[in-house]
Amino acid sequence: MSEQRDGTSPRSTHATRPATTLDELLDAMASSDLDSAPADKVREAVSSMVEHVDYPCLGAKSVFRRDGAIQLVVDDLAADDAAPQVRQGLRAFAHLVEQEDIFHSFVATFRGPTGLDEQGFEQLLWSLLQRIHDGDDQPWAPEVSADPRNPHFAFSVAGSAYFVVGLHPAASRIARRAPLPTIVFNPHAQFELLRSTGRFEKMRDTIRRRDRAVQGTVNPMVADHGDASEAIQYSGREHPRDWEPPLEVHEPMEGRS
Repeated sequence: MSEQRDGTSPRSTHATRPATTLDELLDAMASSDLDSAPADKVREAVSSMVEHVDYPCLGAKSVFRRDGAIQLVVDDLAADDAAPQVRQGLRAFAHLVEQEDIFHSFVATFRGPTGLDEQGFEQLLWSLLQRIHDGDDQPWAPEVSADPRNPHFAFSVAGSAYFVVGLHPAASRIARRAPLPTIVFNPHAQFELLRSTGRFEKMRDTIRRRDRAVQGTVNPMVADHGDASEAIQYSGREHPRDWEPPLEVHEPMEGRS
C-alpha cells in the first residue's frame, strides 16, 4: 500500500457493519494483527467499532457518520515521540474545528503496547497527557479549570479544552473497549454548544441507557461537568471518589499572558 503506516487521515474510513454483537466484534479485532497493520486498516477497525449498531456513544456515531473524526495512528503509546505527534495533531485539529461547522473528535490509536491491563493502560494514558502538557507552550484553556481535582477541570492543549476518553482491549466496560489502545479528544466547546441548545441532557441520558443495555449496569464513573472532576472518567477504570488524577499542571514555557 502507498499510505505510510504512521500517517493521518483527514476523514474516517467507513466499514460495513458486522452481523455480530459489539463485544464479539471487539474481541475478534483485539485478537487480530492490527498492531502491525497499515494505518488505514487501523482506522477502519476503529470506524467499524463506532458504527456497530450497539455502540453506545451517539456522539461518536454522529461524528464518524459526518466524517468529523480525525484519526492519527501512532506506533507506541509509551514511546518518547508519541506526545509530540499527538500534540502536533491536536494543534492542527483545533484549527480545523474552528473552520468547519460540524462536530469533530481527534482519535489517536496506538499499535502498542499490547497486552495492557486496565492499570497499565491508565498509567500510560496519564503519562502521555503529562508529556503533552509538559511540551505545551500555550496557556490553559480559560473556560475550564487547570486543577485536575476541580469539578470544572478539563484537559487543555494549545489553549483548547478537551474531554478525554481512553479505550483499550482489556477495559472492563464494553463501551470502553477498542481494537488497540486509543485516546479520544473531544472538544469541550461542542458539549457547551449542546447544552446551550438544550440537546445535551437528552443525548447524555440516551447514551447512558444504551451503555446499560450493552453492559447490564450503569457506569459508576459517569458524572456531569461541574459535579465532579471529569479526570476520573478519562481512563475508564473504576476509582473511589477521592481518587486524585496523576497530572501536574504548570505554567507554559513562555509564561501565561
